[in-house]
Amino acid sequence: MFHLWAPWRMAYVGGTKTPGCIFCAARDTTDPRAQHVLAQAPAVVMLNRFPYTSGHIMVAPRAHLADLTTLPAAEFDTLMRSLQRAVAVVRDTFQPDGMNVGMNLGVAAGAGVVDHLHWHIVPRWVGDTNFMPMLADVRVVPEHLDRTFERLAALAGHLTAA
Repeated sequence: MFHLWAPWRMAYVGGTKTPGCIFCAARDTTDPRAQHVLAQAPAVVMLNRFPYTSGHIMVAPRAHLADLTTLPAAEFDTLMRSLQRAVAVVRDTFQPDGMNVGMNLGVAAGAGVVDHLHWHIVPRWVGDTNFMPMLADVRVVPEHLDRTFERLAALAGHLTAA
């Protein structure tokens, strides 16, 4: 029998939730590296602390909004440009075979954070889903978050372009 040790997962599985909004905290942090924040403006761009794959990032508006239909048009346009740049940064950093880009609106749709809109960018590779998540409910992420942050931070300047 083989054992896959991932002790950092206990923070997610058994840890207490941090009060407040992770996106607002990322927007206001004075230590972006510690929180894996790649950009704070014009949108909040940060690593997912519990990624599906290496390079899984999230893009959120700076404003604390839960309803996509209330997002002002100008801010929506800015966010779409930020999302577009973030996809380019992930593509250029990881060279995936494809990407999942989307958002989950509401608990029923799978949103872990329901009160602050955010998009997920998940790089994908042919064959990246194997028996581990299918049978063992375990996802193998081959790169440490700090290393992923370092790789993405090298291109993070592209995320703040106007």
